[in-house]
Amino acid sequence: MATTGAGAPAITAPSSSTFTASSPFSLKASRTSHRQSARRVSVNVRCVSSPPADTSYKTKVPRNANMAKLQAGYLFPEIARRRAAHLLKHPDAKIISLGIGDTTEPIPDVITNAMAERAHALSTIDGYSGYGAEQGEKKLRSAIAATYYADLGIEDADIFVSDGAKCDISRLQVLFGSKATIAVQDPSYPAYVDSSVIMGQTGLYQQDVQKYGNIEYMRCTPENGFFPDLSTVARTDIIFFCSPNNPTGAAASRDQLTKLVKFAKDNGSIIVYDSAYAMYISDDSPKSIFEIPGAKEVAIETASFSKYAGFTGVRLGWTVVPKELLFSDGHPVAKDFNRIVCTSFNGASNIAQAGGLACLSPEGLKAMHDVVGFYKENTKIIVDTFTSLGFNVYGAKNAPYVWVHFPGRNSWDVFAEILEKANVVTTPGSGFGPGGEGFVRVSAFGHRDNIIEAARRLKQLYK
Repeated sequence: MATTGAGAPAITAPSSSTFTASSPFSLKASRTSHRQSARRVSVNVRCVSSPPADTSYKTKVPRNANMAKLQAGYLFPEIARRRAAHLLKHPDAKIISLGIGDTTEPIPDVITNAMAERAHALSTIDGYSGYGAEQGEKKLRSAIAATYYADLGIEDADIFVSDGAKCDISRLQVLFGSKATIAVQDPSYPAYVDSSVIMGQTGLYQQDVQKYGNIEYMRCTPENGFFPDLSTVARTDIIFFCSPNNPTGAAASRDQLTKLVKFAKDNGSIIVYDSAYAMYISDDSPKSIFEIPGAKEVAIETASFSKYAGFTGVRLGWTVVPKELLFSDGHPVAKDFNRIVCTSFNGASNIAQAGGLACLSPEGLKAMHDVVGFYKENTKIIVDTFTSLGFNVYGAKNAPYVWVHFPGRNSWDVFAEILEKANVVTTPGSGFGPGGEGFVRVSAFGHRDNIIEAARRLKQLYK
């Protein structure tokens, strides 16, 4: 095939496409010279494609240049796209998804009954309610403070109920603004980095090192116990820190968090502490950053009911902004966050909040611990599987994620191998940052039968 112009294809007809004078394409010549020998005329047909004229209407509004910095799609939709492509290629494949951390087990009755009762009450005169407080219902805020922050000096007014920790991360980014500098664990949950890019806090993506400019990547490896060497970390305004960590599953110790709080104080930084998996902690690792003395002066904490009660679809979480936390000019951070919340959010669903209140009842807490225990049993099955195959495995003890090392391998290649040969979806470690290369994250969220079957397939693949 030849090409013309800017790489457009040109098609040259083969000899079999040569036309004679007696063909319909040369009818006139046939009639006037029918007694002459038919002349063979070689026709070189060149079909040059040109881009169709763009007739769509365009506004005069320029695209947000920060959106153009983002690399491909957000991690988990990209995994879903590749899963769908695999199913298109293998429509009979029985895929088991251990990729995105989405819960699978039913929400306990004690919680759904409370939501159903609240929903039904909305159809009555006495039970109907419209807009609620943007910060959340007082009963729920009080219950959160009493359940998770008793004796830590956190009050109802410090708590902002929301539709989930992920949403609050973006609201916090709006609070900090485009000129804030950030640090993230490497690897870490991609929402921290992507929201920073969208806000304009970063430079361009540097393909050679797989990092964005103007972000401080705090490398977390097996060698440093998945806690960064803070002596090598440059000062930033904001430090995003997740413990237990997604994706590595590592929970920071009390000593490590004490060092982190001191580091933030010494640098005048604010820690955004993501505690979405705190209920999975089974050792003496702190479940809240506010267990560390002085943390209220340098930290914000986000949390969620998603992975405790199966609220990934219900959507309910909270963020703690202590009154002691001040900007450099002395203005309370909580006051500005309250303004952001009141401007961009009308409050969490009243039905979801009824479920949250039920979660924190004695029966609800027991039910959530049972759900967490189920997923931790799944985690053990996954750990035992990879360990028996000779892999180095991390995390798992205090989190629903297993961080598996494939030395020298590209993590997307490992993802593709497991999907193609075992019909199991995992998450490539490099999707969480350059520090995740060579690892895959395996989620323990799944029905028990699926976990057992996935373990069987993985043993067959890597035996």
